[in-house]
Amino acid sequence: MYARDRLGAWTFVAVLWVVILFVLFMVWQVVPDPAIRTVLAVAAGAVLLFNTASIGAMVKHYREDKDFIYGLDIRHLDVAREMKAEAEKEAAQRA
Repeated sequence: MYARDRLGAWTFVAVLWVVILFVLFMVWQVVPDPAIRTVLAVAAGAVLLFNTASIGAMVKHYREDKDFIYGLDIRHLDVAREMKAEAEKEAAQRA
């Protein structure tokens, strides 16, 4: 499952790059002011840089944190299942 999660994360990054660069290219033709073009390019670069770095850090630390992340989800699902069973039991007793 680890490989599929990594593939999904890097696929997201690739799609993000394509979308941001496409939008930048399409907007570039509409914006005549060089100062605004510079701001747009820097902002797009910052978004791509920080999102790529954050996904990279997430993938790097995923192996360390996956037991905690999924364990927490499983515990919450178990508690919710127990609460639902208790509520159904109480409803059956009242009926």
